[in-house]
Amino acid sequence: MNGESPVRVDAWLWAVRQFKTRSAATTACRAGHIRVNGERAKAAQAVRPGDEVRVRIDGFDRTLIVRQTLVKRVSATLAAAAVEDRTPPPPPRETVATVASRDRGAGRPTKRERRDLERLRGR
Repeated sequence: MNGESPVRVDAWLWAVRQFKTRSAATTACRAGHIRVNGERAKAAQAVRPGDEVRVRIDGFDRTLIVRQTLVKRVSATLAAAAVEDRTPPPPPRETVATVASRDRGAGRPTKRERRDLERLRGR
């Protein structure tokens, strides 16, 4: 079953190597991390060539276009041919906000240090 026939979204995500296991793909669908053509997808929802699939993995959204439907897990080169990745590039490191950190072993922050940290974080 390759090519043009519809396939379950969780099976397709597993086959194109977006998730290590099919059950992980199913769990992501249940959690609402998968969208097909802008709508939240259940695990059994069918995808066809041309559909847009948005996947949230580790806090980042990936935009994938289905080029070929796959049911079985295939080699990485075949999997890459079955999907078109339209994910925008990540922002440069300079524009990413820095996180305030304390030296290891510095102990608990004082009240003044805690207020300074909260002010820095924007709380």
